[in-house]
Amino acid sequence: MISGRLGFRSDRPTQFVDLTQRVQAEIARSGLVNGRIHLQSLHTTLGIAVNENESLLLEDFEAMLERVAPRQAAYFHDDFGRRVGIAENEPVNGHAHCRQLLLLPSHTALVEAGRLVLGRWQSIFAVELDGPRDRELALQLEGEFQGRDPDRDRELIELELSRQLHVDPEPVRAPMWRLVAAGGKRLRPALVLLGSRLGPREDPLRSASLAAAVELIHCATLVHDDYVDESPRRRDRPTVAAFEGPERAIAVGDYYFAKATRVIAELGEPVVTSTIAEAMEAICLSQIDDYRLRGSYPGDHGSYLKVVRGKTAALIAAACAAGAQLADAPAATVTALRRYGELVGVAFQMADDLLDYSGSSGKPAGQDIRERVVSLPLIYASEDRARGPEVRRLLAGSLSEDDVRRVQVLVSESGALERVGSEARSLVGDAVRELDAVELDGVRSTLVELALGAVDRFS
Repeated sequence: MISGRLGFRSDRPTQFVDLTQRVQAEIARSGLVNGRIHLQSLHTTLGIAVNENESLLLEDFEAMLERVAPRQAAYFHDDFGRRVGIAENEPVNGHAHCRQLLLLPSHTALVEAGRLVLGRWQSIFAVELDGPRDRELALQLEGEFQGRDPDRDRELIELELSRQLHVDPEPVRAPMWRLVAAGGKRLRPALVLLGSRLGPREDPLRSASLAAAVELIHCATLVHDDYVDESPRRRDRPTVAAFEGPERAIAVGDYYFAKATRVIAELGEPVVTSTIAEAMEAICLSQIDDYRLRGSYPGDHGSYLKVVRGKTAALIAAACAAGAQLADAPAATVTALRRYGELVGVAFQMADDLLDYSGSSGKPAGQDIRERVVSLPLIYASEDRARGPEVRRLLAGSLSEDDVRRVQVLVSESGALERVGSEARSLVGDAVRELDAVELDGVRSTLVELALGAVDRFS
């Protein structure tokens, strides 16, 4: 089920506003294929009706409403001398309330093959009884939604990753293959494929090449991160640095940065190349900031967001935008997807911060604390009046394993985890709203699912 709102403005005191095309657009935006859409008025002087959109007939309807409940008649509702607690700008609209009794406040329409089920002459009207006014309907869509086939998309991504790695020299291929074969969420390549469906030049093979290249960039950053952080494990396996040494880790990461850049350049789309290159610049700069901030551990909210926007959100946003750019999607769509990706990326990193306290991230629990990585739960816990002083004292010293466990307890008791979770969910809500202004050709529901998936790992 998908919920939403449909807003409009009426022009006259009594008006039949044809919303059929607007409702159909909402169905297309959501990707609903078969099911139903429910519309409910959020105003007591606005009804909903299904009838024929013919100008003389609409005049008949308005005249009938005037005969049944004349505007100039006397209504107890309008006797402000007898009513109490009314606002200064209370309208005189007893007639509108009486007319609404002749209408329904809601309507449910069937949807088949992505289209409203209506008779040849039928339209869906919002019936304004007290205009001109800004009005809003609540929408709920339920049923079978068109979206990506997760298995098919995942298979396409895996096949292209395998193809790209197969041709590489063994010294770099083997370490990267172990990381790739260990799994991963494949969020970034999935976003590339979704964005690539939103333009007139959709090409699945080119999109798959771009998706695999973006994932290789992500994996290369993980190889380098693990070396810098001295992490022993990634995805429940030894990291490249731990397994083969730091020199090999640096070389492997560098190689796949270069390879991915070449694959993207060979697509022949300068705007796509530029989008990914800008993200890689942001990643490198944020790594410098991240390392520098470890001297001011645990950090502050503003510095944290600056690092996260570069370290995590930049590539997720670029994946969204580059996929759409590859298909020559409208500029407004690219902008909306980029902003959606930025917000999802920050929420995604917040979720990863929380996973450090669950031990389900593929890394040992408390690893961020040991490595003194700036994370939002530690920032919020250090600000807590009761537990903050002890958190800051422990973080200022050399941490033993007992100290790490104590910090984890203090963070949990401070309410920091709940606070971070709430903030991440709010960001996801903002990300989904970024999609409302553009046509997404049936992939909106999948984008919403991916955004929610960024936070449901800890909910």
